Amino acid sequence: MKSAALPNYSSWPDAALLEAVQASDERAFAEIYKRYSYQLFTVAYGKLKSKEAAEELVQDLFENLWNKRSSAQILQLSPYLFSAIRYRIINYIKSEKVRTSYELFCRLNLSDVDAGTEATVALNELNEALAAGMQNLSGKTQEVFRLSRLEQYTIPQISVRVNLSEKTVEYHLRKSLKLMRSYLRNFLLTAWPLLFFIR
Repeated sequence: MKSAALPNYSSWPDAALLEAVQASDERAFAEIYKRYSYQLFTVAYGKLKSKEAAEELVQDLFENLWNKRSSAQILQLSPYLFSAIRYRIINYIKSEKVRTSYELFCRLNLSDVDAGTEATVALNELNEALAAGMQNLSGKTQEVFRLSRLEQYTIPQISVRVNLSEKTVEYHLRKSLKLMRSYLRNFLLTAWPLLFFIR
């Protein structure tokens, strides 16, 4: 007796693939990845100009799609995926602003700024906001944030240093960036423009 032939997923429309994925069909998921991953990467790379960042965002999107396959309410696959990658790009840019603001703070010499100026106040507020934000991160999450965003280590390097898998490091990094954006959002909106005038 002959075994049933495997479905030819490449000929399936998006709606059928999505329905199969929601039923935990890994081959249907692989077809969606094959069909859309490069297009999504191109969008992310065009905005970020970083191959590593673009790849990370695309991987995160597809990981999320699979993990939430049974609960996600997706009406049309293509619009959903491109909307999701744009959302991730925006969040990535916001997280980079957090990192850049800290680097700028570290480069500034506070002794060159009069103690009573608004610049000094803004810089002190930044320092306090960063310190308060990092204190609210748990031990490993704080360490991963510091190594990635403040000391510029890559995810593989951090994985070795903290003895965690790369996936776990990515989890801690996403968690830390979400929390730090929340802590610093108000400061960045009010003090960020002022920092550019300090030399």
